[in-house]
Amino acid sequence: MKAYKLFLSLGACLFLTTGCYDLDVYPEDELSSGTFFKTEDHARQAMMGVYSLMQNEAAFGRQYSFDCLGGVGAGRDPYGFEAIARGTYTSSESLVSDKFKAFYEGISRANIVLQNVDNCEMTDELKTQYKAEARFMRALYYFYLLDLWGGVPLYDETTVVSADFMNMLKPRSTEDEVREFIIKDLDAAIASLPKEWESADKGRATCGAAMALKGKLHLYNKQYGEALECFKKIAGEPGEVDAEKYATYALYTVPGDAKASYADLFKPADDGKGADDCSEMIFTIQNLGGVGQDYGMPMGKYMGSRSTYGSCWHNVMVSTNMADSYETKDGQNYDYSTFQFDWNAFTGSDYTGNAQIRESIFYCTLNKAEVEAYPTGTIQGVPALTSGKSRPFEGPLVEMYEEERDPRMSVSLICPYTYYLGAVNNKPQDMYFAITKSAPEPADGWVKMEGGWLCYLWRKFVPEGDMNGLLNNREDVPINFPLIRLADVYLMMAECYNELDDLDNAAKYVNKVRDRVGMPLINGGDAWMSVTTKEEMFKRIKHERAVELAAEGHSFSDMRRWGLLEEVGGPVQNIMRTSSKYDRVVRERDYLWPIPQTEMDINPNLKGHQNPGW
Repeated sequence: MKAYKLFLSLGACLFLTTGCYDLDVYPEDELSSGTFFKTEDHARQAMMGVYSLMQNEAAFGRQYSFDCLGGVGAGRDPYGFEAIARGTYTSSESLVSDKFKAFYEGISRANIVLQNVDNCEMTDELKTQYKAEARFMRALYYFYLLDLWGGVPLYDETTVVSADFMNMLKPRSTEDEVREFIIKDLDAAIASLPKEWESADKGRATCGAAMALKGKLHLYNKQYGEALECFKKIAGEPGEVDAEKYATYALYTVPGDAKASYADLFKPADDGKGADDCSEMIFTIQNLGGVGQDYGMPMGKYMGSRSTYGSCWHNVMVSTNMADSYETKDGQNYDYSTFQFDWNAFTGSDYTGNAQIRESIFYCTLNKAEVEAYPTGTIQGVPALTSGKSRPFEGPLVEMYEEERDPRMSVSLICPYTYYLGAVNNKPQDMYFAITKSAPEPADGWVKMEGGWLCYLWRKFVPEGDMNGLLNNREDVPINFPLIRLADVYLMMAECYNELDDLDNAAKYVNKVRDRVGMPLINGGDAWMSVTTKEEMFKRIKHERAVELAAEGHSFSDMRRWGLLEEVGGPVQNIMRTSSKYDRVVRERDYLWPIPQTEMDINPNLKGHQNPGW
């Protein structure tokens, strides 16, 4: 797989520009389609250029940031989509226009491969395979354009950018036309892509990835039967026609270790400790690290804290509502009253509105590198701990995060009063996340946030230390990022079955995901796990997608396609819930982003065809 990732890097550096110059004139000192596309190696490098665009921050490089718009995350600054969250963005918003351009750049790169691969000296079988790869990637980019903007202009391989640049003025196609275009590309990809690649090429598109994306396209269009037929082939159900054509996918598990079964998915397999290329991964963005191999995504830079390698920015955090949504380990809804805080020590017991109670539960006092006083007087049966040197703090406050909740919580989040392997001056060091009014310094061993923020932080995808030498900078984290994995497919299958009024099979596929982490099963015996209606099952699926796919960027699309985006409106709160940083504003127009104003100005055929409300 390292060989494939290195080819990605080469493809990104080499990639043929799509600027407007005449490719019929072959300058001796520049690459062009006329001089470049001669061998299979050329075709391979050009195809790697199509893949490499995924890492672009405007494409999928900050896909995790979308959770800040879907209720799972909390974001600040442009990198956390704050302008969009506040509702202050317009059709001139760079976050919108940059993403629009990036996806079309990916489409243009795919079209260049399709236009030129026949000129390469290789077998017809290989030419067909490369065309199938390019068509899969083109379908992927168009899928996200359709999801965010609805109908968009369609440009296929008959458009030669260098020749037609000034005449690329197509009107918007309808959503149905774009969907039909994507399906044709995916059907071609399904027919000609391999079910798996040799280890050196692991991560390239497969027929299984194409089938899964086709199912997702149908699901988003509420074509549940059609979507289910696609997903069933990926799930490998016994007796499924043509199931053997697709790779054998399976949920990753570590026997006897529920946390590792989930945590290892988001650690690099390259160092022999993780499973980010395991059989659960259907299609992932390939990331690479190590000396001279900085080719990753900026998860550390935007999801990490000042205590992360490279001193990062925590632009993308975990919403407090999301943290509170994790169930107790026996499957019940979480409630602070479940844990034995001594409410009687205060005049009143309103956790929601009483700042004094919150401060006594959470805040400690620091004295440089030591805890001078832990929260006192709030925990029954546990004596007040004072004069520090007692990390970690043992008691209900830690239990309610680390021991008594869904295991995915402590894997995905850095919870209060727990450790995180961070870095000081880029040297690995254990850090402690103490909740305090002061501003602790990483050099003293604390997890540090800035700007007055006190939010839950991501642990998932955030690098630990220097990742045993694989991490050289905060912008190139070498953890593969999944766009489609089997747990996602199982939950989409559950959604399809539920919409088709098959509660038993809906429960079956939700339970496959829950069972992996040792969580109680739906209709498994406990009264609170009973589900008897379609509406109850949907709530279970909605919850499971949030906690299982946290930080993977699915929640914004989920909430929009369910028509529930308004639910995520309201204050973006800190852990203490004593104040909010800003209000998340949601309006009907937010279900589709605006066609960028720059595109409207350039293309007269787009004028008068803006999305509703813009």
